[in-house]
Amino acid sequence: MNTLSSRRKVGYARVSTVGQTLELQIKTLQEYGCRKIYREKASGADAERAELRKLIASLKEGQSVVVTRLDRLARSTFDLFAIVKSITDKKAQFYSLAEPWTDTSTSTGRLMLAVLGGLADVERDLIRTRTSEGRARAIRQGKRMGRPPRITEAQRQEIIQRRSNGETLHSIAKSYDISDGTVSRIASGKDSHASRKKAESGQAPSPVVVKKTSRSTRSPTRPKAHPASQKPV
Repeated sequence: MNTLSSRRKVGYARVSTVGQTLELQIKTLQEYGCRKIYREKASGADAERAELRKLIASLKEGQSVVVTRLDRLARSTFDLFAIVKSITDKKAQFYSLAEPWTDTSTSTGRLMLAVLGGLADVERDLIRTRTSEGRARAIRQGKRMGRPPRITEAQRQEIIQRRSNGETLHSIAKSYDISDGTVSRIASGKDSHASRKKAESGQAPSPVVVKKTSRSTRSPTRPKAHPASQKPV
């Protein structure tokens, strides 16, 4: 195996837990001719793997990323397609020793990459469908969606009472660690929590009453009284 071919091969080895060893993968990749091997101990489901990001960032045109098995690179079809595509976008190639059909330098490998893309789309649609079905089921069961509110109902009533007593927005906001605007919305009943409660109870939102300022009626201007002409004595 010549030196030029060896320099073109970049290995990637991964295990999920600290207790597992990378030795067998490293040995296999070295025997295949990989001089540079990126090593990682992280879950295959983790898309933010530091060594994998370094590998892809340092890739040069004509190089090949080599793994011992596909599951060393990704655990799902969607992630696998995304990673392999990022490799081929840099004009590099991908190859798995246990699955020779993945060689993207061949027509068969490119075909399989297109199939992976289709499967990834199907997997994405299935995830979206399961997520929406789970959300609808949770709503029917009365479960609350989204993040929990920072202000409880009891605290909302306290804020409204304190504001009605004339306390300043800033003073109230500081005691609850919220913004002045949030206090203002709670006090006026325009916060999202109050709107959601009305929507759930079927009440229509309270209309905003706009006070019209009537034009000030000015008294008609009286004509100036002309001074009486003085007769000469």
